[in-house]
Formats: sequence, structure tokens, C-alpha cells
Amino acid sequence: MNKKKSNKSIIKKLWIAYGCLVAVVILFFAFISFGWLGFMPSFEELENPKTNLATEIISEDGYVLGKYYIENRSNVPYSQLPKTLVDALISTEDARFYKHAGIDLKALFRAASGVVFGGSQGGGSTITQQLAKNLFPRESDRNLLEISFAKFKEWVVAVKLERSYSKEEIIAMYFNTVDFGNLSHGIKSAAKTYFDKEPIDLSIDEGAILVGMLKAPTKYNPRRNPDNAFNRRNTVLSQMVKYDYLSKEDYEKVKTLPIDMSRFKVQDHKVGTATYFREYLRLEIDKWAKENPKPDGTTWNIYKDGLKIYTTINYKMQQYAEEAVQEWICQELQPKFFKELKNNKNAPFVRLSEEQTQRIMKQAMKNTDRYRTLKKEGFSEADINKNFSTPVKMWVRSRDGKGEIDTTMSPMDSIRYMKSFLNCGFMVMDPHTGQVKAYVGGIDYQNFQYDHVTKAQRQVGSTFKPFVYTIAMQEGEYYPCSLVPNLPVTIETPGSEPWTPHNSSKYKVGQMITLSEALAQSLNNVSAYLMKRYGPSAVVHMVRKMGMTSDIPEVPAICLGACELTLYEMVGAINTFNNKGVYVKPIFVTKICNSKGNVLATFNTTQNEVMDEFSAYKTVRLMQGVVNSGTAVRLNYRYQLNMPMAGKTGTTDNNSDGWFMGYTPLLTAGVWVGCEDRSAHFRSTAEGQGANAALPVWALFMKKCYNDPSLKLEKIDFEKPEGMNVDLNLFDCRTVNANNAAAQQPFNFE
Repeated sequence: MNKKKSNKSIIKKLWIAYGCLVAVVILFFAFISFGWLGFMPSFEELENPKTNLATEIISEDGYVLGKYYIENRSNVPYSQLPKTLVDALISTEDARFYKHAGIDLKALFRAASGVVFGGSQGGGSTITQQLAKNLFPRESDRNLLEISFAKFKEWVVAVKLERSYSKEEIIAMYFNTVDFGNLSHGIKSAAKTYFDKEPIDLSIDEGAILVGMLKAPTKYNPRRNPDNAFNRRNTVLSQMVKYDYLSKEDYEKVKTLPIDMSRFKVQDHKVGTATYFREYLRLEIDKWAKENPKPDGTTWNIYKDGLKIYTTINYKMQQYAEEAVQEWICQELQPKFFKELKNNKNAPFVRLSEEQTQRIMKQAMKNTDRYRTLKKEGFSEADINKNFSTPVKMWVRSRDGKGEIDTTMSPMDSIRYMKSFLNCGFMVMDPHTGQVKAYVGGIDYQNFQYDHVTKAQRQVGSTFKPFVYTIAMQEGEYYPCSLVPNLPVTIETPGSEPWTPHNSSKYKVGQMITLSEALAQSLNNVSAYLMKRYGPSAVVHMVRKMGMTSDIPEVPAICLGACELTLYEMVGAINTFNNKGVYVKPIFVTKICNSKGNVLATFNTTQNEVMDEFSAYKTVRLMQGVVNSGTAVRLNYRYQLNMPMAGKTGTTDNNSDGWFMGYTPLLTAGVWVGCEDRSAHFRSTAEGQGANAALPVWALFMKKCYNDPSLKLEKIDFEKPEGMNVDLNLFDCRTVNANNAAAQQPFNFE
């Protein structure tokens, strides 16, 4: 009897102990769930998990030009994931994914038995648990107790995720949060980096490669460890066969395919399309973010908040612009420059004393990160000079521009070498909307990060002359075919020496000449004649209304381009003639959206009527003369461009700067070419003048664009002002020239 009571007592105690254990377990997980034992995401955080989303820069035709990010991550919905990719993930990482509610007890027991009894039985973490770890990463755990506690929290979060999201949403979220290495966070970035594709376009074997990387992104990286990646891919494919997601026949076809990494490209901000534009835009968007806070008062973070920046850039035009710069500047002009430098002992500098050269090199040295680092570490000037004179192994841009070369040279020699490269700025805009369609700030952002579109101010030379001529057109007494004297003019300014510029050649000096021919031949005598007649203040006042904000001295010499402006200012101002006398400010962005696609801001250009339509048309006709029979005539005979065009070449002293500003009725574009230092330049005017250095970039670009039917650029003519009823002889100078015997001599092109 007593024995029976004793057994009942033991059983009772066991049940009590069991009940207490269950209660403790329940309370333990309840405390974890409520966040009483450390951080636990709230319901709101589970509904809107915070991950670092990259901000995307999107072209007008829907291409992603680049991203700003801490983690290169962009979300894609489940509908944009190919079924084979999803099947590969489930087969490899969580075969019972559709059967559990966040925790797979069967897999857990299997994993535990593998630990206790030895052998590999597979992991116990489900896809949902891995997602929980990705969304709410824990701090590094130092001991077994912390590791176990973190795992329990992971279980709770996994169960909550299963209650908040569908299985499809969990799959999509998982793919959007995993790290694939090479600065690729999420499947969208990985597909772009490794295969230059959108996720939906991934093939079976490509998807298997990416899924295989999840186990160890470095070990199974197809770029770094192709053999490991090949074997791991086939393991994933065999798992798909095992769980009936792939037939054996298809497996046999796919498993022998080689891994193709020919389209691999790290999505770094220094590479890709529109690199200079993206950097310019980064600063502008960062400024906008600070001036336009979120509804809660916090500041938008362009590196984490996943904004979508819709730009005006046309992807094809941007590609054509970059191709034109590479084809002419890097492949054609640069080799000629290097050839000329061979006979220059002080290359790349021309006509500089030793003292002047040393001053330039010393300043260039001080501008380097290397100098600033050595200075910060306490090195003396003597030690720094020695450091810069000591040869070291380094990577520098190759002479042909096709990548970098591993070489040995002193840092000072590398500075001089890099100053031997010609650079270029190129910008294209729609003449009526102001939208910038292409933006090339230099030849190579990786090595030359200074932007020659919006930052660099260079002397503009003869490209400024159309503004001087326009003053005469506005006054109404002059037309393109009006005759003016081609004689030296002396301009006297109070407090200054008398100034008498001269033509660069003896072309028709002392004869009467039409304004059209004078601009076509870029005659300094006529520009000075007009400047003396109307004065510099009238010109400066007009170009200010055309968007020029840089310092422009009110001196007569500006009629020859003696002022320093940005390419951005010049393109916007020249476009005023193409837009019937209305200045339209060039813009780069149409709208900004948040990560969910909600519009945060829209942008429109500003316009300003500078002159009447008739005066603008007269200047257009003047600039057409430059193309038809002047310094830009090679557009016709060499590049066979047969659409209506207008433009102006420009070359500064010593050929330091070559310019071409030109437009068709549908596009306005400007090009600058030169070296970083003005003292580094072509000695030959034939090579260094704007007609040869800059114009070909414009020509190659226009040819590519007008030959592309998808861009729909028609070869229409410049539109005449409505109701224009003027003697055509004032525009077509053939009759005037026929009656003016002095104008019958052959042209002497620049």
C-alpha cells in the first residue's frame, strides 16, 4: 500500500516537474517574444523590416545607371524571380519549406543527431530562420550560452515572420537580403554583377551558381574560385533532381556547362555608365535630402533608404557619348599627342622654364592623398620629396586607355605621366525641354575624377563670339549678310592700355566682308569691331540671362573668349539660339521616389526669354555658316553629316583648350578637350585646334544617334519665325558675295 502511494507521489512530482518545465519554456519564449530578455522586433518592424537599400539612378528609358549604397541592395518582388532559382534555393537550403511554420523540428532533430552521433546530417536552420538572421542581425556571440539564446530568439522571429508574410514573400525577402560577395547584396545586385542580367532572366545554371554561393560567398565565388563554384553548382543541381525540381535528362545537359564570367563587373561607383554624372548627381541629391526631410523630421539617407532617382539621361545617347569620347580622344588623338611629346624633354609641358615646371609639379604633389598622409604622419618636406622620388610598384592607366598596367616608377614620375593625358568634357541636352541626355565629365573616372562638365572652368576662346554677334543681331541694323570692314580695331578703355587684336591669318584683311563669313572664319577684327560698337557690358548683361554665373570681366577681350566658363554654362547658353531666343536651364532629374515608388518630388526646368525669335534665328543662320563654309566644314566633307547643323569652334592660346559648340534642331551639345594643366598641350595648331580636337567627338556622337532608328531623330530644318517677311539676301549671302569682288577669294579654313 505504501509502495503504491509512493509511486503515485513520484508520478505526481514528475507531472508537476514536467508542468513547471513546460511553463518555464512557455514563459521563456513569451519573455523573448515580448522583448523582455533583449531586443525583439515589434510587429511594425516585422511588417516593415529595415534593410540598407541602395538608391537607384534610373535613365529616362528605364535603365539603372548606377546606385548609391552602403550595401549594394535593391529589392525585387517574387514575381521577378525565375521558378528555377526558387526551386534551387528550396532544394538546397530547406526542402520542407512549404511544410513548416518557420521551425522545422524534423530537420532540427536530424541536425542534433548528427552532432551527437557523428556524421553530417544537414543544417537545421530554415529559410525563414536565415531570413530572421539577415533582417535582424545579432551581435557576435562569445560563448555557448549566448549562441543558444540567440538561436531561441531567431526561432521566435521566424515564427512571427511566418505569421506576417506568405511563403512567396519570405522567399523574395530572403533573396533580397543575402550577401553574394563582390559588393552584391541581394539577388538583383548579384545577377547584375555576375551575369549582367535581371533576376528573371537568369538561366538554370546561373541561378544554381548564385544559390550555391549562399553557403560561403568567398569559397564558392565563380570569379575567384571557379572550380569550387563549378562543383557547388552541380551539387545544387543534383539536389534539384533529388527533390523532383529538375529531370535527370536536363541535369545531364546542364552539369557540363562551363561557368561564363565574361560579363562579370563589380558595381562600383568608379565603373559603369555615366560615372561622372552619377557623382555630380550624388552631391545634388544629398543636398536635396538635407533640405527636404521626411515627414517625421529625419533626413533621407541616399545610401540606405532605397530612393529611386529618375533622371533625364538617355541610356543609348549616354553610351554613344562615351563611345565617341573613347574613339576620338583615347584611340585617335591621344596617340598623336604622345608621339609629339617624344621630342619634348620637358613633356608634357611646352615652353616652360625649369622653375615654372617645378612649381607645377610641387603643387600637384601636394594635392595627392599620398602627400597628405605622409604630412599627417609627421614626415618632413625633405623626407616627403625623397619618398616621391623613390620608384615603387604601382598601377597606372595604360597609354592606350584599355585598362591599367602594373609598373614601377616614382610617384613624381607617375604625376608627370598622368598629366600627359588629354581629357574631355561633353554634354548633350534637348533644346526645348532642357533635359540633359548625355553627360561625360572625362575620359576615365577611375583615374581622372575631376568633372569637366560642371566643375572645370576653362577659357572658352572663339566659342564666345556668337554672343557678341547676337548683340548686333538684336539691335536690328545687322543681318548675317551685312557687310563690315575686316580691319584691325583699337579699343580704348579708361585706365587701361589701348587694345588692338589681330586675325590669326591674313584672310581678306582690309576688305568688306559679311558677318556670316566673318564668324565662319572666326575673324578677330570683326569681333573687336562689334565689341567697340556695343561694349562689353551689353554682352555680359545678355549672357547672364543665358544662365552664365561664372565671373566674366567687363573688358573688350571677352569678344575673343577671354573668360573662363564651365561646359555646362556654355551648352545652356548656346542652346538659347536653338530654342528661339528662350534660355532653358539644363536639368538632370524629373522625379524622386521612395523605395515603395511614392513620388517625393518632381522637377521642371526654368525658362527665361533672352531675345526675340527673329534675332535668335539670325544667329542660328550665322552659326550655320560656320558649318557650311567655315571652321567646322569638316562635319560635311569628312563626317558626312547631312542634317541641318549650326556651331562654333574655339581654340585658346597655345592650343591649351579645344572647343566645339554645336546643335541640330533636336539636340544641342558641347565639347571641350585639353590637358589638366594649360601648359600641357599640342604644339601643332593643326592637331590642337577645336576643329580637330573637339569637333570629331560631336560628329561621331551625332552620327551614332541619327543612325539609330530607335531614337527617332528626324533630319528636320531649323524652324523659321512665324510671319518672317525679310529679304532673303540678308540671310543667303551668295548674292552679296557675287556683288562683292573682295569676297571671291578661296576660304582659308582654321
